[in-house]
Amino acid sequence: MDRVALRGLRARGHHGVFPKEREEGQTFIVDLVLGLDTRQAAADDDLAKTVHYGVVAEEVVAVVEGEPVNLIETLAERIAQVCLKHEGVREVEVQVHKPDAPITVPFDDVTVTITRSRV
Repeated sequence: MDRVALRGLRARGHHGVFPKEREEGQTFIVDLVLGLDTRQAAADDDLAKTVHYGVVAEEVVAVVEGEPVNLIETLAERIAQVCLKHEGVREVEVQVHKPDAPITVPFDDVTVTITRSRV
């Protein structure tokens, strides 16, 4: 399986369990690795035979900016499902970063990483 990666997609969302997170929002960063077969697209040099990663990026940002959820695990799942709706995508790895998580000690980042595939 071939891979197409999108790294560092940024969007403001209102996800979290605390009222301040819901009210003020914060930046979330998403990394994606899409698993698909790119051979036919490469042979024909045809965008229609691969995944349009610009469209995927816009859809992922819409999920992050959309309906709030409590957990970044839930957010990651929703992002994965959006990615798998693209016909050629057979597998996706989603990593959601929450660098401004409400943690009381110094830290660099909080992430959740999931892998989902078509059954």
